[in-house]
Amino acid sequence: MGHTVNFRTVKESYKSKQVTKRPQEDWVIIENTHEAIVDPETWKLAQYTRRTVHRVDKTGIANPFTGLVFCADCGAKMYNHRGKPNLDKPDGGRNPETGLYPRDYYDCSTYSLTMNRVENGCKGHYIATGALRMMVLDAIRLTSQYAIAHPEEFSQKVREASEIKQSKAAREMKRKITQAKKRSTELDGLIKKLYESYALGMITESRFTLLLGGYEKEQMEINALIETEQAQLDSYEADSEKVSQFMALAKKYTDFSELTPQMIYEFVEKIIVHAPEKIDGERTQEVEIQLKYIGSFDLPESPLPDPAPEEIAAEEKKQRRRETNRLYYEKRKGQGQAAQKNEEEKSA
Repeated sequence: MGHTVNFRTVKESYKSKQVTKRPQEDWVIIENTHEAIVDPETWKLAQYTRRTVHRVDKTGIANPFTGLVFCADCGAKMYNHRGKPNLDKPDGGRNPETGLYPRDYYDCSTYSLTMNRVENGCKGHYIATGALRMMVLDAIRLTSQYAIAHPEEFSQKVREASEIKQSKAAREMKRKITQAKKRSTELDGLIKKLYESYALGMITESRFTLLLGGYEKEQMEINALIETEQAQLDSYEADSEKVSQFMALAKKYTDFSELTPQMIYEFVEKIIVHAPEKIDGERTQEVEIQLKYIGSFDLPESPLPDPAPEEIAAEEKKQRRRETNRLYYEKRKGQGQAAQKNEEEKSA
């Protein structure tokens, strides 16, 4: 990054040859002393990638989602389960387009470790790796395209997603912080005068203790308020920087047709997978994809196009199949109840 780092090691004595590493907070870093090889963002990304261990399993492939996928219920990491390569098939039976094996999915690690016990620590959050990759790619592609095409609307939506909704609220918060700091300074003066009055014998010890306790309690509450308000204000003022950072990242890519490991490392902050549920007979599952700098970004809804004739025909076929399955289920249920009733009558 073009910085010089000094005092990374130290010797106990000039007579000793033993070199001891110093903690990083004791280093002296002099910035911009020479031409940089990489930019700061590339450096940070490289350090993040090195901290996350990407083990190569029996399939010979490292998992780029390692350390990014979490269970929404228990908060634990989700494990990737892959089928063994089939040596009788070309390329081990992997899909030539996606590179995935037929059995390749994620599930909650707590559930996987306790599934054979009497009580499960969590429930299954099964999601196919192919489906997860498709959703992540869509999130990156659609968000990037929207940010580039509508920069002002994108910036506004990012700000609206923060804890402070608008600049007027930020100005009001700045005013409150200024007043709180002024009152804290006044309390310092009052406490000092209180000590002087007590030392000169102008007030009793009980009165001194009562007033001092009140002043200190008020000052502690004010300082806590200042800290909280300032943190929220800083997060609001950082929104503009987050938007520009994401915009610069989105403009780096012109092709979003394939999800590469580099795209995952640069764009994805965290993926939260919820448990699946059935709605109208269909298995649905919520997946929250948090992107770098902006978190979870909800794209504005656009009007859906009219369905094509083949889509209408496919939906009608699906509805007929559901109705047939329902009638078949009711028929089998009735037959079972009738057989049970006959058995009960014979037993009687």
